[in-house]
Amino acid sequence: MELDSKIYIAGHRGLVGSAIHRKLKEKGYANIIGRTHKELDLERQAQVESFFQEQRPEYVFLGAAKVGGIWANNSLPAEFIYSNIIVEVNVIHSAYLTGVKKLLFLGSSCIYPKHCPQPMKEEYLLTGPLEATNEPYAVAKIAGIKTCQSYNRQYGTNYISVMPTNLYGPNDNFDLETSHVLAAMIRKFHLAKLAAKGDWEGIQKDDARYGPIPKDFRTALGVTAENRQSSIVNRQSVILWGSGTPKREFLYVDDLADACIFLMNQYDESDIINIGRGEDISIAELALLVKDIVGYAGDIEYDIEKPDGTPRKLLDVGKLRRLGWKPKISLEEGIGKTYEWYGQSGA
Repeated sequence: MELDSKIYIAGHRGLVGSAIHRKLKEKGYANIIGRTHKELDLERQAQVESFFQEQRPEYVFLGAAKVGGIWANNSLPAEFIYSNIIVEVNVIHSAYLTGVKKLLFLGSSCIYPKHCPQPMKEEYLLTGPLEATNEPYAVAKIAGIKTCQSYNRQYGTNYISVMPTNLYGPNDNFDLETSHVLAAMIRKFHLAKLAAKGDWEGIQKDDARYGPIPKDFRTALGVTAENRQSSIVNRQSVILWGSGTPKREFLYVDDLADACIFLMNQYDESDIINIGRGEDISIAELALLVKDIVGYAGDIEYDIEKPDGTPRKLLDVGKLRRLGWKPKISLEEGIGKTYEWYGQSGA
């Protein structure tokens, strides 16, 4: 990409898209375009084709997606598979029709089998059954990969597919019913800290900014109409889903953005490529780290009746390292940056 190349970011306001936008500007790219959902509904083929015909982007980062945690994937399987597949094929096909020079498709580490050998190598794709709790989302992402590969094979396009590990950072989704684990932890510990201080006003602001607090969690915090004006709420513990034993890998989203730009400029193969840190941590260890950064003083409990998901998800990032890229931001630093953004954004 040249600094004046016309670059379209699909999903430029989301967690991934906004980070790519920030990083492109930081590196001096000046001709970046994006559209909000109100301006362009990527699920509508005619709208997408018209946009590409009018704007003629040279490069495309396809980061738009419907994402969520275990609850959201379990509860909304039809929405997850429909929305993601239709957005992918609309953007990829329109890119082909208008001669886009290169497209980068953002996949997910959930494409790999539930009981995949660890760390997960790119060649393990489609070698075993998927994790049931997010199978529709994973199938949609695999469809995106295969669409890119099929267009490359038939039409000679240059569409690459990257598989990031679990992401977090500014502009993440902090809704307690649809968010991923790290964002949910940050919000739960923050709300519990406010509840322990009896800061009803702070909880109300958080509710307005990041989405309604579910009734069961509100009750657990002790936030009720009776006590909100006077009594100090003393929440002694935060309840997290599952056993705490699964292990996950996390990457700060600005590192992902840097890797995507690197690969857009350096990688031209149809084979997928993993993006991650190459290190993982148990959910229980992660909870203690987030608890400390947020400054919550209570206990942590685990609801073992809730699902754990895949036992372990660690990416093999040897391919990316050999190309010359590695992350810069540690997990502790990244969580600190995210919580700082969370507090400032919700102020």
